[in-house]
Amino acid sequence: MGFLFEDEFTTEAIDEIPSPSKGEGQGEVRAGHGSPANDGARLELAVRVLRQMHDSLGHVISLLEGADATDGSRRVADLLMAKRTVSQMMDSSTGSRTIEGVFNGSHMIGPDGNAYPVPPNYASKSRLVEGDVLKLVIRADGTFVFKQIGPVERRRTVGCVAMDSSTGTHVVICGQTAYKVLPATMSFYRADVGDEAVILLPKSRDSVWAAIENVVKK
Repeated sequence: MGFLFEDEFTTEAIDEIPSPSKGEGQGEVRAGHGSPANDGARLELAVRVLRQMHDSLGHVISLLEGADATDGSRRVADLLMAKRTVSQMMDSSTGSRTIEGVFNGSHMIGPDGNAYPVPPNYASKSRLVEGDVLKLVIRADGTFVFKQIGPVERRRTVGCVAMDSSTGTHVVICGQTAYKVLPATMSFYRADVGDEAVILLPKSRDSVWAAIENVVKK
């Protein structure tokens, strides 16, 4: 099974990443296909809804900027609901499946509690932190496509790279706290014990994992 990951600028492919298995609490992937006639009808309806959303955006912005913020907020909620409907229709038409979840440092946790492994290369490059909202599209061919859609507010701090003797993996020590970090990130920066690491953490919550922003060699 292949993995793709998307961000604002690039799309790359990663091979040899294990797929979610039922025994590990992963969601089972099933793909279905509709008839060409039904697919055409769904696509036509999706285009119509998208056009309505496009026409409504300008009005919503005017309401939010003006005095009628309540009506503007209601219309935003309506647009979000329409967006979800379009996404569901597109999934049905293409045989794909879309899941939104929260990044926990190494996996995306779906609304049903299933855990989906996020490619370390993507998590490292995107500097994902615990609490970030991700979208996973499972395509009909089994390809996983991850995209960050809701980053949490971050705070930056500096710590020291150390080795966790119980696991044989690197951690970053900040004060009395040892944060887990992705091995892929440490390999990229060629970090050694004693190096200084600039890390990103969720601003308003405690976390177990940290995202590496930079490493200063000693």
